[in-house]
Amino acid sequence: MSLALVQFREASGERGVAAIRDMGQALRIPGASTTLALAHAAAALGVPLGKHVDAQRRGSPVDLPTVQLLAPIDHEDPAHLLLSGTGLTHLGSAEERDRMHRQMSAATQQSDSMRMFLMGVKGGKPTAGPGVQPEWFYKGDGSSLVAPGALLPVPDFALDAGEEPELAGIYLIARDGTPRRLGFALANEFSDHVTERENYLWLAHSKLRPAALGPELLVSELPGSIIGTSRILRAGAVLWERAFCSGEEHMSHSIANLEYHHFKYASFRRPGDVHVHFFGTGTLSFADGFRSEPGDIFEISAPPFSLPVRNPLGSLATPPINVRPL
Repeated sequence: MSLALVQFREASGERGVAAIRDMGQALRIPGASTTLALAHAAAALGVPLGKHVDAQRRGSPVDLPTVQLLAPIDHEDPAHLLLSGTGLTHLGSAEERDRMHRQMSAATQQSDSMRMFLMGVKGGKPTAGPGVQPEWFYKGDGSSLVAPGALLPVPDFALDAGEEPELAGIYLIARDGTPRRLGFALANEFSDHVTERENYLWLAHSKLRPAALGPELLVSELPGSIIGTSRILRAGAVLWERAFCSGEEHMSHSIANLEYHHFKYASFRRPGDVHVHFFGTGTLSFADGFRSEPGDIFEISAPPFSLPVRNPLGSLATPPINVRPL
């Protein structure tokens, strides 16, 4: 049986959390205003989040189209929510990255991207202990997390605005410093692929963009294979569409290995912090030569998630940057 949590805000401004079982009707969890509060309560009781939710009495149905859907996790202080991710983690994900980098070089040896990918294929799913470490990147804090349906802002200095359909793990650092996985969300990691293509050392810059999550936090076990659809709409018409695969059956790293190499750093185990960690993808519209425009809508859907990630593309003017001595 699948269980997902959805955060929402009513017209009155009141927040709530609803539970969706087996992709069915959303039922309010009485007394719960945030997913994070539920997670803290479960941690204090020493029980899994799903078990804690199941122990709550069933509330009234929530008509999701009539309420404002929120990101499935947030923090009252955005500085205590970290967005990060790993790349080259999916089988086949290195092909386009390798081709992109080879276009900038006539070298015949393997690119760093292909070498990194092959290292993951060989040692990313260890039978015991940690395996090879993946590519890692930082995306921002909670202020970079875009709500369902909200604009994905593109800064005016960006060279590209491309979707990345993938899964993200959602974590709370417990009081004793132990990372506790709350569940998984469907995600659009969103990057600037032209900037990355210009020079791989600009990967860090290309990732400093907003990201969007689908409304649902999947609390139950993640299937080994997830097959979804990524599409881009313009003026109501689908201009680009492709299937994408995720889940460990399609990955060169195990999720446990990706988690280890993120949380091995002590600064990522600060009690009370929330982490959203993106697991990567192998499907990009950029690889097909598609260029997005303001107003385009990115839509990513995949069972067992019943709701899509759906966000229009916007723009963001960068104010003058004047650094002055104090």
